[in-house]
Amino acid sequence: MSQATIATGFTQDAFDAFVAECDEPGWMTDLRRDALQRFLALPLPDRQNEEWMRTDIRTLHLDRYGLPNEPGDDVPRPQGLLRRGVELAGHVETLDGYLQSAEFDRKWAEQGVVFGSLPRLIAEHGDKLKPYMYQALDPGYDKFSALHAAFWTSGTLLYVPRGVMVDEPLYALSAMTNGGVDLGHTLVILEDGATATLLAETSHADEDAAGFHCGGVELHVGPRANLRYVNLQNWGSKTWHFAHQKGRVGQDAGIQWTIGALGGKLAKVNQHVALVGRGATAQVNGIMFTEGKQHLCYHTLQHHEAPECRSDLLYKGALQDRSRIVWRGMIKVDPGAQKTDGYQRNDNLILNREARADSIPGLEIEADDVRCTHGATSGKVDEEQIFYCQTRGLSRKEAVRTIVTGFFQQVSDRITIESVREALAEAISLRIKEFE
Repeated sequence: MSQATIATGFTQDAFDAFVAECDEPGWMTDLRRDALQRFLALPLPDRQNEEWMRTDIRTLHLDRYGLPNEPGDDVPRPQGLLRRGVELAGHVETLDGYLQSAEFDRKWAEQGVVFGSLPRLIAEHGDKLKPYMYQALDPGYDKFSALHAAFWTSGTLLYVPRGVMVDEPLYALSAMTNGGVDLGHTLVILEDGATATLLAETSHADEDAAGFHCGGVELHVGPRANLRYVNLQNWGSKTWHFAHQKGRVGQDAGIQWTIGALGGKLAKVNQHVALVGRGATAQVNGIMFTEGKQHLCYHTLQHHEAPECRSDLLYKGALQDRSRIVWRGMIKVDPGAQKTDGYQRNDNLILNREARADSIPGLEIEADDVRCTHGATSGKVDEEQIFYCQTRGLSRKEAVRTIVTGFFQQVSDRITIESVREALAEAISLRIKEFE
């Protein structure tokens, strides 16, 4: 697209100029137009809404942002953490929504696998993608979901045909410059019996950078397919981060979904998993670490729509300084989803007196033959544990780092990708400070 022809702001004029430059199927443009009308009509969420009552966005001035500008050649490029030491089948990297590089191993393309930049591939594979694009996410869920559906400019597509097992990870990096905008969309489609691993990462070159991100993730896991999906959010500390994410898991299929939430000024993320086929399984892992005045709010939903399905969610968060974490989880069991096995747990470790954690687990069960449990804990680092470590020769900061690492170990043990475990451990270790 030619950025010079695009008006600023998320307005009707900006939209008209934008779609005039897009190379995409007509059905995609129609979907965008419908979403734009919802975006223009919907108000920003406020704290009268149950979902937003613990998240204050009154200081967000949405009119200050717009479609991203193409970055110059002289701006710094962030280096991702997840790809270190990993042999990849392919990668896609964007900066402020503009494609920077893309590679894909020919041997997988010859087996029918499609991987790369979503805007480029949707023009070529529109008929194949139409049954999946925005079939998991609701473009009218709120103003941010509608904004994304109307204006998304970049993203990643992974399509794996029936029976193909991609045994090398794929990697996607969405990066921003200071003050940039990212509106990326991720679409993953695994057909019957397919297998794949996608490592997705967001990042700034400067940890203090500002910006605006409004994203979407759709994961379609077909019958007997298996997907490992890792999403590391590592934006700069002055960045607004909004995202709607949903996975649909078919009969006897499985998903392992790992979230790392480290960056951002304020994050409001809806992460939903729908078990739509008999015997589907989902394991959801979350690691959150906050500092400064960060506010991270994650709403998770394990939706059991079919019988004999299993979901297991474990989120752990550590907080320091004056930061805040809000986790609100729900296991929903539909009337026909008998023999459901659902579990969710959230633990928080508070490292400073002024940090705050809110955990709100919930169950909504409409079937009578189920096993669903949940739990949540919040607590401080025990001074006796610190003293014990210090008697073994560790400094106070080293002691705290050891305790925090041990706190996250339960989640780390569930992550089956060694490079991901190491990257998350390194990122958290670098953030740990002295505390009261």
